[in-house]
Amino acid sequence: MAAAEPFITLDIKKDDLGKIKISPRVIEVIAGIATIDVDGVNRMRGNFSSSVKGLFGKKERSKGVKLLFDENNKLDVYVYVYLDYGVSVPKVALQIQDQVRQQLLFMTDLHVGSVNVHVEGIVPEKTPKVDTDSLFDNDGENSEN
Repeated sequence: MAAAEPFITLDIKKDDLGKIKISPRVIEVIAGIATIDVDGVNRMRGNFSSSVKGLFGKKERSKGVKLLFDENNKLDVYVYVYLDYGVSVPKVALQIQDQVRQQLLFMTDLHVGSVNVHVEGIVPEKTPKVDTDSLFDNDGENSEN
């Protein structure tokens, strides 16, 4: 979560309209969706509670995203992902950084200090199961001599 402040206040151009505050949870969700939309990303890192929620049908879109403010009060985003086997890790990581930065700027007008991508692992391709019934070509004939 973000620092001690429960909401992130956006800088607005006109003072007469009031303040705009966004929950850090919303920013985490935006970053999570932007990350999972990048080709080559298999899934985000989760914890036990998000896995249990997933079993009951509630998808947690903010898992694998952490927000921190640096000393200059700029937002730093940390993304934890698992990638597909065979993809270029640096290429996918750069795409994640660009996508998260663009979506946060477009949707919230927040300028992100940094997007740090942590590759937690590589997920291998699933191999098809071998059908043991069709291993040998048997036309149903029993050859009894």
